[in-house]
Amino acid sequence: MSKKAAEMTFIDHNHDHNACRREAVERAELICTQRSVRLTDIRKRVFELVWRGHKPLGAYEILDALQKERSGAVPPTVYRALDFLLEHGLIHRIERLNAFVGCSDPETPHLAQFLICAKCGTTAELNDTRIDAAINDQAKAVGFSVLRRTIEVEGTCPHCTCLLYTSDAADE
Repeated sequence: MSKKAAEMTFIDHNHDHNACRREAVERAELICTQRSVRLTDIRKRVFELVWRGHKPLGAYEILDALQKERSGAVPPTVYRALDFLLEHGLIHRIERLNAFVGCSDPETPHLAQFLICAKCGTTAELNDTRIDAAINDQAKAVGFSVLRRTIEVEGTCPHCTCLLYTSDAADE
């Protein structure tokens, strides 16, 4: 991936995240309406909590935030909402972290790949069909049937890389 593509994939740490979250909620509402499924208040709130940043959140982090607003919130409530959001492609589960992140392209069903920054925790979603095709082709060639696939790559995002170089230069 080129430097420009990486910068486009990772959200600028100074972007207007409130606008980002509002856009994600509007898209989710439209998708649910088009699919004739209900984005209930609790599902919507869980979705908003997942989208409060670009860092994956665990179910219990979501539950803790929800309990501050709704004292009656219990784990099954959060898990049912997460299951709904996953089923409709509105969020993704980051397997390695056992956490959830908003989907950047919920209109299109896809298997994504994830870049996870080890420094700040920001996660970027890729949707590279060439990666999917390569896995499927190689699996088929050896007679393997893919049932589930998660690709998660840990490294350093452009923002944190820049900070590393800036602090290294300051130390010289």
